[in-house]
Formats: sequence, C-alpha cells, structure tokens
Amino acid sequence: MIALHELFGVASVRPVCRDGAQAIRFDAFRARVTALASRFAAMRERRYALCIDDPYDFACALFALFAAGKEPVIPANATAGHLADLSEAFDVVLRDADLGTDREQRPAPALTIDAHAPLTLYTSGTSGAPKPIRKTLAQLDAEVRTLEAEWGERLGGATILASVPHHHIYGLLFRVFWPLAAGRPFDRATCAEPAQLRARIDACGACAVVSSPAHLARWPLIDGFAHLAPLCFFSSGGPLARDVALRYADAFGAAPVEVFGSTETGGIAWRRQSETDAWTPLHGVQTRLHDTGALAVRSPHLGHDRWHLTDDAARFDGEGRFRLLGRLDRVLKLDGKRVSLTELEARLAQHPYVRLAAVVGLEGKERGKGEGGGARERLGAVIVLSDEGAAAWSETGRNGIARTLRRHLADYIDVALLPRHWRFRAALPFDARGKLPASALAAEFAAREHGPEVLAEVRTGETIAFDLRVPATLSHFAGHFPGLPILPGVVQIDWAIRLAERHAPRVRHVTGIERLKFLAPVSPGASLRLTLDHSAANARVRFQYRMDARECASGVIVYRGDEA
Repeated sequence: MIALHELFGVASVRPVCRDGAQAIRFDAFRARVTALASRFAAMRERRYALCIDDPYDFACALFALFAAGKEPVIPANATAGHLADLSEAFDVVLRDADLGTDREQRPAPALTIDAHAPLTLYTSGTSGAPKPIRKTLAQLDAEVRTLEAEWGERLGGATILASVPHHHIYGLLFRVFWPLAAGRPFDRATCAEPAQLRARIDACGACAVVSSPAHLARWPLIDGFAHLAPLCFFSSGGPLARDVALRYADAFGAAPVEVFGSTETGGIAWRRQSETDAWTPLHGVQTRLHDTGALAVRSPHLGHDRWHLTDDAARFDGEGRFRLLGRLDRVLKLDGKRVSLTELEARLAQHPYVRLAAVVGLEGKERGKGEGGGARERLGAVIVLSDEGAAAWSETGRNGIARTLRRHLADYIDVALLPRHWRFRAALPFDARGKLPASALAAEFAAREHGPEVLAEVRTGETIAFDLRVPATLSHFAGHFPGLPILPGVVQIDWAIRLAERHAPRVRHVTGIERLKFLAPVSPGASLRLTLDHSAANARVRFQYRMDARECASGVIVYRGDEA
C-alpha cells in the first residue's frame, strides 16, 4: 500500500487503468497529473468543482488539484440545478472537455501533496438540500487501508470493474482511491448494462465488481451469469434484497459483500447474507448502542476520536455484530397519531408476497373536500413483488394484492395509519448512489400530463406486465376527437417503447413496428393491461394492450440489437 499523498513519490510502470484492450501505466498517469498540476497552479481560483465523467480523467484532475494546492469540490451530479444550488461552494467548474489531452512524457518534477489536503463531497441532508461533507486526504487514506486490511489479500492484483459513479464516497473509495493505493488497475468503463459487464469481465480476467443493489438485482438475468466468476462483488448504498443475495451465493458460493456506511462516517461495517444478516464492524471501527437506541461509531475514517451518533436504530448481538432497525428520523404524524415508516416497511417485507417495500408520505387534499378543504398527509407504498407475489398478482390483480397487504399490516398497525395508495414495481427507484430519495418515491404517485399512471409493473422472466390508468387530463386527448376523446394509436406505441426501455435500454433504437393492430378505442380514465414479451435474441418486443378481456391494440417493436 502507498499512502495517497505519497502516490507520486515512487517510480513505477504498473498499470493504473484499463482502457478497452489497452493499459494506461503509472508513468503516463504521473505525466498527465504533472501537466495538469502545472496548469492549475497558474490559475488564481482556489475551489474547483469536478464534473468529470471519465474516471481516469477524474483521477488525473483530482490529484493535480491536490498537487497544485487547490481544493476539489465533488458535486453529487453535474445538472444545472444542482450546480446552481452549490454556486457559492466553488469558483470554477471542471468538465471533461476542459482537461484537454496533455500527453507530456518528459521526466516530471516531484509532485508534493499535503497529507491533510481538503476535499468536499455533497450528500442530501434531511431536508433534501445538498449537504457539504468536508474530508481530508488522510481520512480517505485511513479508509482505503481499512479496505485493504479486510479484502486486499483476496483481491490480489484483480482489476476493479464498477457500475457505480465515482462522484460519491463509495465509488470514489472503491473505484479510484483504493485501486491507486493498492496498485490495482481500475477499468475506465462504467458497466451499467449487463452485456457490458459480461464483456468487461471476459476482457479483464481476474476482477472484482463494485456495484449497487439496483444493478446487482438485474445481473442474474445475464446469459451465462453463473459463469462470470469475478473474485468478489461489492455492494453499497442500500440493503441488498435477501433473495438477490442468495442467487449470487448459489451461483458463486458466496453472496456479495455489502458495505454499510455514509459520506459522513465512511465505512462502518460489512456483511454477506449467505452467512448472516448481521453487520460486522470493519477493521479498526468501534460501534456501540447509544441510550437513544441509535448506532454510535468511533473510527479513523471520521477525522476525530469522538463517538459519532448516527440516525440509524440498531440492535446488537452477543458477538459485537448489529442489525439495523431503520432510520430514527422516519416518523410521521397522521391524524394526531405517530407512525414509523421504517416499521411499516419492515412489516411489509415480512409478507411472502414482498421482496422490497418503501413507504413515503404524500401531501394531498382530503377526500370529499373542495378547494377550500384541508390538506392532509397520507401514505403511499411502493412494492417490489416476490415470485410468489407476482404469481398472486396474475390471479387477483393489483387491488387483490393491495387488500392482502393491508390486512397483513392491520395485524400490527392502526388501520387509520395504513398506506392508502399502492404502486407495484419491478425495482425501487434507487438513484446513482444507490440511495432511495423520498422525492423519487413520491414521484411514483404524481399526476401525469403526458404519460400513463403506472399502477403496477411485474416482471416474470422476459415478460413484463403493466397495469396502467389513462389520465382523463392527458394532453393527447386535446383535439382527438372533439366530443369523443380517444387515445391516439401513436401514443400507445410510444408508451410501449418507453416502458420497454426500462428493462431493455436498447429498445430505444427502434427500426420499425410490425403486425400493428388497433382493435378498440381507449377513452379517458380507462384501465389497461399492457404486456411486453421481449426476445433479446431477435431484438423484438411484442406488445399488447387489453381492457378487461378485450384486446385494444398489439404489435411488434423491432429495434437495433447490435452494440453499434
């Protein structure tokens, strides 16, 4: 292991990054960092927002800023709105195009980096506003040493592949800092798609995969999944569903390594659900239960020696491990009664129909009251069904499943506090960091002006079925036709394509529509069942809309299936 601030104090020709079939070696990395550091040192601005998508270029710019005595700021994303919110936090925005193509190969002068150089990352606070988390290079160095102590021997010289971005603490540590300090190459590609992951594993050989629960849930669908055989899968950002974890255990002999922590605390603990659902503190990390029931942490990753109180409720066993009981701050008051969203989610997850559950508070008008009526908060539940739940849904429908789950909750929770609105999804709306923002959950219940209300989405193999409600206020009804509004056929085709893209992104490259039939009109407020049968081998998706027992429309979407 090399300390991060001493990375350029030794000569090396080891590979730093794999770029397709090529390897970028340390001498080229050092030369690029040196050239950029010289350029940054000549600039008067002090704080630089790194909005660089390429992980290798990001690493070059980051260490060049350290060497130039500047302060890197890493926004959670590079959207205009997010950067506007952070405008007081930086002086310059650096994007991929701003770095140029410095290829200096002359002997480089020594690069001096302060061991305590500052770095600011951003995460969402309890209000949803971006929250700055200031770290030092020494803190991050302590954390990569922890990771190496836990898993370095197992990984050896493996290439690090990733599906997660490097703009957040998990990707920054596992994808950039740890490989650089340990002398392992990281892959330049981001493996967001299953086929891409398979191709990169084939190309790189011995590797470890840094991923998130959302991606790990999709990858068992890859042809030849059980033969991928990386040295290890890592997961962070949220809990990995137990049935997904056990699929990996069946295929590879062990479940993915899940890492629990936060931007504030760094890594805290880890688990493998094929062994236990309890969390084991990381090497050098101390944990205990506070009087409030919250998990408390003391760690070299914190930058101080005090106990840090988290917002996570926990229960410890006799072996020093703990189980998480949910966030302490997720309590709402409805009709004067307090309800824990965490408890509702935990109770829902106990039902055999449920793989994952998330509950969110929704603002809205009281039923039966007009515009002057009082607003009240109500609850919405977003459910990912298990295989048993999907089978029951095909028999009883969405309303039958919702009634079953409400009866289940009523054994534990006051009926007045139960979710009134239900959405069934193939996956929860995790963001790029593996987080589950309340805003994304609430959006599942928002009114639609241009698309259908997706009430249920259930996947069985390569077949995906949707329960849709056609909003009466849909803009597409305007003028089509006066006095007798009918949903245009082209809109139905567009909906089928867009919904198919959720599961097979290449469907967006449409080359034609075959065997198209429109058999019955669709009016405002209609409830539809859309079934999509995907054949990846033939690059086709057959779609069919039904209203109760009546077929409304059908056809075959043909798309470009190659990787061009």
